[in-house]
Amino acid sequence: MKKKKASTLLLTVILLLTACSANQAETSPAATSSSTPAPTVTASPIATPTATPSPTPSPTPAPIPTPEVVQKTYHMNKNYDIVPNDSNGNKKVVLLTFDDGPKEQAMNQSLIDILKKHKAKAIFFMNGYRIKQKPELVKLVHDSGNIIGNHAWDHDNLKDMSNDKIDKQVDDVQQIVKDLIGETPQFFRPPFGSGNDYLKSKIKSNKMLYMTWSNGSLDWDMTNKNNDSNKVIENVLQQLHNGSNILMHELPWTINALDTLLTKLEEKGYSFVDPNAIELEMR
Repeated sequence: MKKKKASTLLLTVILLLTACSANQAETSPAATSSSTPAPTVTASPIATPTATPSPTPSPTPAPIPTPEVVQKTYHMNKNYDIVPNDSNGNKKVVLLTFDDGPKEQAMNQSLIDILKKHKAKAIFFMNGYRIKQKPELVKLVHDSGNIIGNHAWDHDNLKDMSNDKIDKQVDDVQQIVKDLIGETPQFFRPPFGSGNDYLKSKIKSNKMLYMTWSNGSLDWDMTNKNNDSNKVIENVLQQLHNGSNILMHELPWTINALDTLLTKLEEKGYSFVDPNAIELEMR
């Protein structure tokens, strides 16, 4: 009887252990994972970095041209001739000058074109009252590489003027030219070539060169000679010498003569001195 109860008790324990084991198997994570499919994980696309365009470099500004520095290789003597500083320098030169402008654009442009053709530069001695009327012509001449000179405000004789009036005649031109081109004239020619000691002293103190001329074309007198361009050429050639400081004017017959005149000067072996190469003191 006792053996039967023991067998029954053992059988009950075995059944309990078997049921417990089965229950653990059903609730284990492994069993759950086998019955429930794992969620599908979609990988996010890898972002491709966008290339940032390089900034377009700003254009390099053009360098401001440096004004050409011309060596002072000539000076003016007491006869108003142009002379090389070096005794071995070229003596066979002439200086070209034009007075009483600016008048008309067509005439100024013609003079500029002829000078350029012959690789020559000139001084344009201008009156203040004309500058006030035609300021654009001052810029035209200056921008062409030629030189603006002071010829007093009015074309009056300065010799017998008071000092105050002389100051105004000179200074007003200096100021209006500076306002137009940013620099003051360095060369002064008195109307009619007429001045006095005060005027000469003033010009020197302003670091300008006082000059008249040593070769007059007499083109201003052409009204009595049928405005003959050939007569202008003849007058210059008759007076021609080394260092000739040639006086001409902004006149139609002078312009008509200029190309032929410069050609004849070149054929005689003369070259045209750059006014920038002339010292600003007479000696």
